[in-house]
Amino acid sequence: MHVRYSPLAQQFADTDSIFAEMKELVASGDFTLGKVVTEFEEMFAQAVGVKHAIGVNSGTDALKIPLKALGLGPGDEVVTCANTFWATVGAINEVGAKPVFVDSDDNFCLDLDLIEAAITPNTKALMPVHLTGDVMDMDALMDIAARHNLPVIEDACQSLMGERGGKRAGTWGVAAGFSMHPLKIINVWGDAGIIVTNDDEMNRKSRLLRNHGLKSRDEMVLLGYNSRLDSLQAVIGKWSVRNIHDIVDGRIRSATYYDRGFEGVPQVKVPVRHPEVKNVFLLYILHVEDRDALVRYCIDAGIEAKVHYPIPLYQQEALAYLGHKPGDFPVTDSQAAGTISFPVDGYLSEAEQDHVINTVRKFYEERS
Repeated sequence: MHVRYSPLAQQFADTDSIFAEMKELVASGDFTLGKVVTEFEEMFAQAVGVKHAIGVNSGTDALKIPLKALGLGPGDEVVTCANTFWATVGAINEVGAKPVFVDSDDNFCLDLDLIEAAITPNTKALMPVHLTGDVMDMDALMDIAARHNLPVIEDACQSLMGERGGKRAGTWGVAAGFSMHPLKIINVWGDAGIIVTNDDEMNRKSRLLRNHGLKSRDEMVLLGYNSRLDSLQAVIGKWSVRNIHDIVDGRIRSATYYDRGFEGVPQVKVPVRHPEVKNVFLLYILHVEDRDALVRYCIDAGIEAKVHYPIPLYQQEALAYLGHKPGDFPVTDSQAAGTISFPVDGYLSEAEQDHVINTVRKFYEERS
């Protein structure tokens, strides 16, 4: 049996309504920051529960632009998580600032006990990452930020609609960035990102920065970027937002089925599921023994298992200038060496998930 990783073919099996709206867009000629983009932004803001949503051309820009709006630049530092996707530090680098890493906790988020030791006089912002679809303890993080008078930009790209204590990811900080890359919770047919904020000034500056700093067609009030959300992608974004609850509920249902299936396998450790957290499971990750051998075994069995991420970010060649060495962030190292990701979405059948579960069980039985 083949168990595919990406659910895009199933999610977009019926595209008639999308193409019908695209035809309307083509007829209108409203291709740049027009009506459909505004409609998508309003729908997204309502879904997340924020005042403003600003469409941009990638999740990376959805993190970069708020940093720029805060005035960050060369010589400034941003404290963030050592275990994260490249875009987190890419956004920090693009404004000229320096990423300062803090190790992960057992749920792939910033270790709260280590944050204050990483803060220096050059620290100008905190960028927590809600990795895998989990949501870190943002109340505690916001207390730290308040003590040090630091703004918080949430990297919520992997946790759209995730919650802690009934409050959604992306609604604590002065701004948050979401991604609609095809491998995110909801997606478009390419790249897109969304900034969310309840702060009117952050909204004003972000809208200027995404469009060359233009106040009007003929007035540029600050130096910005070309980071407009394409109207064509906004059409697909609207469709995705309409289906957001079904997509998220399907991921949670799939992850819950896995959790039950892996009970009693001593070589498999399911991350702690905090009862106050609504984990939306962009990634279904397990801590496992003999990880590399298990990945090969699963692939041979037709399962598209993956590793997120086998080489820790802080050990990547591009970040050698930071001077870190292996072992500096031991929890991140452990996660890089000992975790596996399995397909997780609402389109998987129980038979497909049983194949994953039984394959893992069989792997360890053959080694016992």
